[in-house]
Amino acid sequence: MNISIFGLGYVGTVCAACLAELGHHIIGVDKAGAKVELIQAGQSPVIEPGISEKVAAAVAAGRLTASTDATAAIAATDISMICVGTPSAASGDLDLTAIRQVAAEIGHGLREKPTSHLVVIRSTVLPGTSQRIVVPLIEEASGKKAGTDFEISFNPEFLREGCAIADFNSPSKTVVGADRSETAARILSLYEQLPGAKIAASIETAELAKYIDNTWHALKVAFANEVGVIAKTLDIDSREVIDIFLQDTRLNISAAYLRPGFAFGGSCLPKDIKALKHLAGRHGLSVPVIENVLPSNDMVMSRGVDWILAQPGRKVAFLGISFKAGTDDVRESPFVLLVNGLLSRDREVRVYDPNVRLSQLIGANRDFLMRNRQIADILVDDVAETIDWADIIVLTTNDPRFIDALRSTRADQTVLELTEARLPADVQATVKGFHW
Repeated sequence: MNISIFGLGYVGTVCAACLAELGHHIIGVDKAGAKVELIQAGQSPVIEPGISEKVAAAVAAGRLTASTDATAAIAATDISMICVGTPSAASGDLDLTAIRQVAAEIGHGLREKPTSHLVVIRSTVLPGTSQRIVVPLIEEASGKKAGTDFEISFNPEFLREGCAIADFNSPSKTVVGADRSETAARILSLYEQLPGAKIAASIETAELAKYIDNTWHALKVAFANEVGVIAKTLDIDSREVIDIFLQDTRLNISAAYLRPGFAFGGSCLPKDIKALKHLAGRHGLSVPVIENVLPSNDMVMSRGVDWILAQPGRKVAFLGISFKAGTDDVRESPFVLLVNGLLSRDREVRVYDPNVRLSQLIGANRDFLMRNRQIADILVDDVAETIDWADIIVLTTNDPRFIDALRSTRADQTVLELTEARLPADVQATVKGFHW
């Protein structure tokens, strides 16, 4: 394809050289004449392992050139990629000066172009930027309409300086946000020779996906460093601890637990986080990531209470109260805390959980319920009667018995889901999920 790339920094130059190597014809566009002259001479304007050779080869093959003339570049291409910088402003927001300038330039270039054009944003921008800022600027400058005269999409880059070429050529995933499936397919075809998952999404989902990746990377570094601080203070080899941690690819380094949903609970996680936080405090250590895990969990709990309170009706039936399916463990269950929050807000609550029956419990679980009589007193044995009584039914786990029982709900009842249960179609249609 014929592609114009706006911005010849790290991302733009790497994309230009690598796309040219894949057989596309590229025009790099930059207002800095020095960068353009370097490309024209077969030299890279950025320092990156292997990039000089690729730029030289692409220029020599006639698949890469550069220009300061945005209008001419747009006239000669079918796709324009925006790869300019989006640095932090003093407020912490993004400085979109370069994005705005390029959007206006592209708009002016499109004014005289008789054919449709595809604009692909690769710069990292917050959700909504493409649709609410870039599109209006292009429309204003061009006098044309998005979706009719030009298409807009978002194609985040996942390139690390120092290994950007390897990242481009061997991506774990390629993500394209677009309003139309045909547009997404067209952009994904640019990378059809490359490995990795090919993912089409909405524009705002793709915009956010880039931020989630980077924030997760930063969180991993921060967490590992806090582990290092604690280990060093205790004269323990932090590298050995992390090496052990990394051996678990089923729970630790995996997709396990990494799904938006309700708060965590149980007899282990809250207790152990509190203990580790206390240990750090005893040694005068600051571990902000670890210290804020439980407050973050409390925030989710508060949102859950507010979500249920916002529904019509005062009678709330919980299907399940143990901290997860298949157990009778109610200690530190987030659903116990949720029920207590509703009881304190003058709601009537009943709980059906076939695994949690006071007459059958022994040990710590029984002791817990005896200390929390308000919970023990609202446990019921008849699920059908409980559902019939309620205005609001809250599904806490994916126990098949609960899901079957939901088939008896009425149209005037509200069913809320706090779990990612794989509900049958005839049940799913009546359920509101707690998906933020």
